[in-house]
Amino acid sequence: MRKDILGYRRLFGVLGPSTNTTVQPDFDGMRPPGVTNHYSRIYTPNAKAISDETFLAATMTISSNVLDAVRSVMTCEPHYLVMGMSAITFYGGAKGADEFQNKVENEAGVKVSVGSHACAAALAAYGGIKRIAFLSPYYPVANEQVRNYFSDMGYQTVRDVPLRAPSWTGIAEITEDTCRKTLRQLDGDDVDAILQVGTNLSMVRLAAEAERWLGKPVIAINTATYWHALRANGIQDKIQGLGRLLSEF
Repeated sequence: MRKDILGYRRLFGVLGPSTNTTVQPDFDGMRPPGVTNHYSRIYTPNAKAISDETFLAATMTISSNVLDAVRSVMTCEPHYLVMGMSAITFYGGAKGADEFQNKVENEAGVKVSVGSHACAAALAAYGGIKRIAFLSPYYPVANEQVRNYFSDMGYQTVRDVPLRAPSWTGIAEITEDTCRKTLRQLDGDDVDAILQVGTNLSMVRLAAEAERWLGKPVIAINTATYWHALRANGIQDKIQGLGRLLSEF
C-alpha cells in the first residue's frame, strides 16, 4: 500500500479556532518524523470585551462551526483528528465531553483526541494524583465547567485561576511572567499536579520547566492533547525537553 511521502506514519487533521495562533506552532514542535499536521481553522469572529455573560456564548459559536472544519480537513484523508480548542471539550462534564467527541467522530469517520479527555489521561499516566489546580485564559463561568469535568473524572480541584483574556487573540498575548506567577500562586502542599487549559495560551515549554522547580507534574493542554493523539496511534516516540509526559509516558 502506498503511503504519503512525509506523513508515512500518520496524517493528523488538526481543528483549531481561526483566531488561534499558538496551537499550530505548539503541535508542530512536538511532531515526530513521519507524522504531519494538517490544519483546518474553525471560523470565529475575534470576540472582544468578553465577560462572564458572553464567554460561553462566544465559545458555543466556535462549537457550532466545528463540523464545517471537520468536513474541510477530511478532504486530505487524515488518519486521525486532534482538537486544538479546549473550552468546549469540558462543557457538560464527562458526559458532555463524550458527546462532543462522538459528534466529531461520527462526522469524520475517524477518531479524535480532545483536550479534556487527554488531560484526564495524562493525569492517569503520571499516577497517584487526586488533588489538582489549574489556570486558564477563560472567565470564571468556564472555569466552573472545567472543575465540574475533573470532578466527574475523580479529581478534586483545590484552586483555579481564570486569567480573563480580553479577546480571543488576547489569549496569545498573556505573558510567560504572568503564567509563572500564576503557577506559584496555584502551587501548594495540598496540590498533586497543576494543569493549564486554553490552547491559545503558550505554556508547553514553561510547563516543562515548572515541573523541575515545583517538583510535581505540570501539564499544558497542548502537550497532553498531542501526546494523547500520538499514543492513541501507537506512536511511542519519547520527545525530550517538553516535559515528563512526552519523555516518559
